[in-house]
Amino acid sequence: MEREIIQIDEEKCDGCGSCIPGCPEGALQVIDGKARLVSDLFCDGLGACIGTCPQGAIEVIKREAEPYDEYKVMENIVKGGSNLIKAHLQHLNDHGETDYLHQALDYLKEKEIEIPDYETMECGCPSSLAQEIQPGEDKEVGIFQPQLRNWPIQLQLLNPQAPYLKNADLLIAADCVPFSYPNFHERFLKDKVLIILCPKLDKTIDQYVDKLSQIFATQDINSISVVHMEVPCCSGIGVIVQRALEKAGKNIIIKDYTISISGEII
Repeated sequence: MEREIIQIDEEKCDGCGSCIPGCPEGALQVIDGKARLVSDLFCDGLGACIGTCPQGAIEVIKREAEPYDEYKVMENIVKGGSNLIKAHLQHLNDHGETDYLHQALDYLKEKEIEIPDYETMECGCPSSLAQEIQPGEDKEVGIFQPQLRNWPIQLQLLNPQAPYLKNADLLIAADCVPFSYPNFHERFLKDKVLIILCPKLDKTIDQYVDKLSQIFATQDINSISVVHMEVPCCSGIGVIVQRALEKAGKNIIIKDYTISISGEII
């Protein structure tokens, strides 16, 4: 089958092994001085290991690969003990992979292995730990006030069940927008929950549609604002959002804004 899976650039990889702890599934090993994907069956394609690579040698691609097998992964996971089991369950929970999470829990029940309290795990990856943030209250004249209310903000890391999504006003923005529009926080982000993605570089479009449709179907979203750049590929965000709404069976009006490369609202 064709699916999302990681790819390692051997020329960039220096074999440091920083990516290994970021893959509790056991899909990665350092062999002959390079990080290697040892089994398609163990790689879920979520790319949690990408941010741990200091050389930028890991990316997610779409190619022919064996289907990810949660039961095979769990056979490998349980050998590492309760802490590894907990890390794997937290990984699935943080990324909103509810189907795989249920399969993993079923495996543990079937084997009569104690299920750790992964939802209160404090050592989970900070990049994907759901957090609600209080906007800045600095009143100094001339200083922009930060309006970010949630973490994480990358759609690939977002948990569709995060509590801050309930009845939220969503701002779905292209990665480049906050750097191009200087008043992004006050004009667009204030009082909204932020989600960012790049339809040009990200290779997880179908997963994005699936994840957004989960949010739309379960969280009773109040409103959706989409902000993208004027370049043609960036308008793909609107297509992703529309496809997700259709899949969720929801009809929510989308406010669509286009930003010019010179930093103006078109």
